[in-house]
Amino acid sequence: MNSSKEKIAKTNAARLLDRAKIHYELIPYTVDPDNLAAEHVAEELGEDINCVFKTLVLHGDKCGYFVCVLPGNMEVDLKKAAKAAGAKKAEMIPMKELLPLTGYIRGGCSPVGMKKPFPTYFHSTAVGYPFIYVSAGQRGLQFKVAPSDLIAYCSGEVADIAEMKEH
Repeated sequence: MNSSKEKIAKTNAARLLDRAKIHYELIPYTVDPDNLAAEHVAEELGEDINCVFKTLVLHGDKCGYFVCVLPGNMEVDLKKAAKAAGAKKAEMIPMKELLPLTGYIRGGCSPVGMKKPFPTYFHSTAVGYPFIYVSAGQRGLQFKVAPSDLIAYCSGEVADIAEMKEH
């Protein structure tokens, strides 16, 4: 069978969603290695930055590692994120720890399919959209997925974990 659309190689994260019978679309975009920002991804996708989410990994003093999934135009509020995770304080993990900890590189970190499941917190705005975009586990590929399905799959919680970026 010869399809006119180029076949997109499935990531491990995509196979996990397939197995869980979660409906999603894989949306490729052009990667700029010098600009891995969510704003650039949203531009490439032609989508509203508010529904293009980034996945960040943090470490809390009382709870260990946890994941925050938030809109690309916001930044994680460390106090609010720590509170959501049951910690007094939290900080972003050093970039060099990301790959060994999650199996993902910067710009390709997905809340789906990390090496170990970590507590995952989705910013409260996620549930206001029919679908959101998150990394599908590699640079240049996004999931378009219903937030409720993704949150349920990740055993995620919805929390106020972010604030608007200061420009």
